[in-house]
Amino acid sequence: MEYIFTLKYQLADSERDGNALVERLGEAGCDDALVGIGQPGRLALEFTREAESADAAVRSALADVRRAVPEARLIEVAPDLVGLTDVAELVGVSRQNMRKLMLSHSGSFPVPVHEGSASIWHLADVLAWLQARGSYSLAMEVLEVARVALQVNVAKEGRRVQRAAAKELEGLFG
Repeated sequence: MEYIFTLKYQLADSERDGNALVERLGEAGCDDALVGIGQPGRLALEFTREAESADAAVRSALADVRRAVPEARLIEVAPDLVGLTDVAELVGVSRQNMRKLMLSHSGSFPVPVHEGSASIWHLADVLAWLQARGSYSLAMEVLEVARVALQVNVAKEGRRVQRAAAKELEGLFG
């Protein structure tokens, strides 16, 4: 099956040569990705990867990028964090339709990760909710990728928080 997802990275200061970077990525197996290097210090790769599962697709892409650019730090796997407009586009309805659904089912609609003038949700949560309602046709591979993206992002943040806590405690206990 074919899976579409994006990996976003922060590059080391030494990674200034975009052409060499693109070359290394291709050699490492990322020839199925559209490479974006327009923002200084950042790398975005939009993959269209064949694999037996979304998990296998994302994990193999992460490993390929790690081989090509070992010092790059993963920022995020997408799609994960989305607004109502993003969900509406994926599902093929208007933003107003999504907002009505959210408001009319406020007790069961997924809780946003951030609530404010622009609220955001985990895409996997909203797609699973829509799938459970049964009234929308969703591409299963999109839901699979969203679930994997959520898992990777949460694991990455969990490691970051653990390292920060360990460093803090180390400072207290010497």
